[in-house]
Amino acid sequence: MIDEDPQLAHEHALAASRSAGRVGVVRETVAITAYAVGDFALALRELRTHRRITGSDEQLPLIVDSERGVGRPDRALEEGRAVDRSSLSVPVRVQLAIAMSGARLDLGQTDRALQELEIPEADPDRAFEWSPALFSARAAVLEELGRSDEAAEWERRAEIAADALDAAAGVADREVIVVEEIELIDDEGGVDVASGVIPLEGNDVAVESADDAASEPHDEDVTEGDVDDRADGIEPAETVVEADVEEDGR
Repeated sequence: MIDEDPQLAHEHALAASRSAGRVGVVRETVAITAYAVGDFALALRELRTHRRITGSDEQLPLIVDSERGVGRPDRALEEGRAVDRSSLSVPVRVQLAIAMSGARLDLGQTDRALQELEIPEADPDRAFEWSPALFSARAAVLEELGRSDEAAEWERRAEIAADALDAAAGVADREVIVVEEIELIDDEGGVDVASGVIPLEGNDVAVESADDAASEPHDEDVTEGDVDDRADGIEPAETVVEADVEEDGR
């Protein structure tokens, strides 16, 4: 219910906490719903409790943002710097960069806000689950710096990434994918049968999952636009290929 009625979702989470207050996911849910309704003090308390119970830093970006919500951007930066970012998953690391950038903006440190977003995941030519938010955050900082043309370009990239992700999700929901007349190199970006990279027509943003990003080898001999045919058991298609998609959407 959190998207449709955050307050009602929060009430359900509070009810759960009265019955299972020592369960990590319950305290995490209370924190997330508290954040959604703007109760940042409660969100912070519950996030810290969740971290004590589970030992997980996966909600660190929300901790940083909640510190901002209670008017403590300096403390937010301290929280973000206290954790080794290399130990975080890629999506969490990206979310943390966005939250840290926001804290810099709160302090009027616009140049440093942009530096917080200078991370390897900010690849304008590939779309992951975190890309739309990351690109939009960069656009907002560039706008603050008066670099309107660059801001507009990054906002355009954010929209393309969001559209491409929506298109990829729609393909994943189908039981059978039929790909016709695949070209290995396509002016529009092509279709990567091996990894499921399906750029929208006319866009130059490829769509990949977080697992793809973490495991993909970097080969200097592979040029942009080439199809990755390194996946096990999949050869580049020349005519018609039917691929059964597993029930979980992979």
